[in-house]
Amino acid sequence: EIHSDWREVIAEGVAERKLPVSLSSPNTSHEDSDDCGAIILGVEEERRNWDKLGANLNNLRTKILIKDSDIVVVRFGPKYRQWNAAFDAGYASALGKEIITLHPPEISHMLKEVNSAASVVCEEASQVVDTLA
Repeated sequence: EIHSDWREVIAEGVAERKLPVSLSSPNTSHEDSDDCGAIILGVEEERRNWDKLGANLNNLRTKILIKDSDIVVVRFGPKYRQWNAAFDAGYASALGKEIITLHPPEISHMLKEVNSAASVVCEEASQVVDTLA
């Protein structure tokens, strides 16, 4: 979820508490995420494969980050459907990674299956920091 400051809140909390935690994340620039495939592999005249090129590169990077992680924090916001976040949570679960979900309480029901795979379910980014501490 790239529409709020949750990553910054967690990063600041980790730094303030001097936690022995390394943070990483997928590409958080919407435009760069959409366009990375075409920029790296070449712009096509037709846009039919544009999204697939970007998705393939983003997927490669995200899979490596998840595989190399000990804990995966997955944020779901109330406004947009984060299908990619649900996919990432499923991938992390399949790899046996510890998962922390982060979302407002009003969408808990729709995330019940994702939350059942999580070790911890948080409503605020500060709770993620508390969990990591």
